[in-house]
Amino acid sequence: MTQSEHSKIKLAQDGDAAALEDVVRSIQDRVFRLATRMLADPVAAQDATQEILIRIVTKLSTYRGDSAFETWVYRVATNYLLTARKMIANDPGLSFEMFSDDLLDGLADDRTAAAEDHVMLNELRVRCTMAMLLCLDRDHRAAYVLGEILELDHREAASIVEVSPANFRKRLSRARRAVQAFTAASCGLTTPTTAACTCRKRLPAAMASGRIGPTPSPALSGAPSMSEAQTLAAETEAGLVAAKLQRATGPLTPLKDFAADVLRIVDPPG
Repeated sequence: MTQSEHSKIKLAQDGDAAALEDVVRSIQDRVFRLATRMLADPVAAQDATQEILIRIVTKLSTYRGDSAFETWVYRVATNYLLTARKMIANDPGLSFEMFSDDLLDGLADDRTAAAEDHVMLNELRVRCTMAMLLCLDRDHRAAYVLGEILELDHREAASIVEVSPANFRKRLSRARRAVQAFTAASCGLTTPTTAACTCRKRLPAAMASGRIGPTPSPALSGAPSMSEAQTLAAETEAGLVAAKLQRATGPLTPLKDFAADVLRIVDPPG
């Protein structure tokens, strides 16, 4: 943390409204990205991000500088995503077996598959990549998102989820093996010669069922293109493909500036 950032946080803790707004604005993208990868739904992530930012603002006085501010922010955010009743109640409880069966349901054949290079193919790729992580329980999902996707140092990530570094590494290893195995068995981007599901064959059923909307989500618009993802998969060592594709989801930036809304909720004008 720079001296300027430290000073701004101190001003925010002392009640400076402008500094507090700057602090919220500086962290909202990171919180949204974490929430989107944990929930696999940009709309749900918008709501969760606002709730998390409210928690951060109301708890800001408790930050003492014992860890990096970013680490503290991730700890507050991850705790909410893992323990809030709303998050637990809305968790779909998927398994890799259930997800695999769903992917195979209604697959088109080569004659009725979606057109190549369509923008909606990329929408499906990104959403499917994110939904895959819902098959991990929340603790292992958090380990995978923090350690594999956000690529945080393992000691930092362990402190965020409040376990020992050794336990965090075990969680991450188990999650990584599960995601790699599923991706290798089921994803046509990874194993085009053996996997039954490809984005072109899956897209018609996904759109017909409403899993994918008629237009792409603006929140996912910064993702690498379908052709870029195909090139990435083709050029990446087999054991690393799953992680590379999971990271290839774009910046995942929120569609709104939360700062003013959050401060209005926390400290409404008199």
